[in-house]
Amino acid sequence: MFAMLMGLKGIAPRELQARIGTGAPTVFDLNAERSWLQARVPGARHLAPDFEAAALPADLATSLVFYCSNPLCRKAPNAARRAEKLGYTDVRVMSAGIAGWLGAGLPTESGA
Repeated sequence: MFAMLMGLKGIAPRELQARIGTGAPTVFDLNAERSWLQARVPGARHLAPDFEAAALPADLATSLVFYCSNPLCRKAPNAARRAEKLGYTDVRVMSAGIAGWLGAGLPTESGA
């Protein structure tokens, strides 16, 4: 919801799953580390909301997807906006968050 209000591009959980199959996006989970350890989108990297620019890929054309807990969470949209300001050109937010991913019955990873 906040992503749309901020003018950011969104991506649905099933669309993200299809893109992960092609290896295209770099996916970032902005939830607390304990949540990331419990369940995350396969291949998602944990990212703190106050991340350093060096935590993102060097190639500004890399496809980036950010998500957090649910549609009311602001961490992913804020991170996406920051990535855009850093010059990244293909930035999206999975507004449904991990709650939407789980609700769609999609597979997850867990652990360190």
